[in-house]
Amino acid sequence: MPITLTPEQEAWIQAHVAIGDFASIEEATRQLIDDRIAELSAADDDESLDWAKPLLDEARASIARGDVLTLEEHRQRNASRRAMRGG
Repeated sequence: MPITLTPEQEAWIQAHVAIGDFASIEEATRQLIDDRIAELSAADDDESLDWAKPLLDEARASIARGDVLTLEEHRQRNASRRAMRGG
């Protein structure tokens, strides 16, 4: 697939090939496209967790208010609940 670069893009890539960042213009172009695709894919993955952000904000606010239990308090509460149910 032929792709036409802007003069600025071509100059940037040629400069980076010249200093050894890439072996060739083709390698640079492939690598830069691969990197951008990976960034976009990661952003898509992050968006799939948008539903969890309000829950995380709520949990952080709860912690900031001091609404927390130690592990020992949690275990004691659960033991009390089990004892009340006869379990």
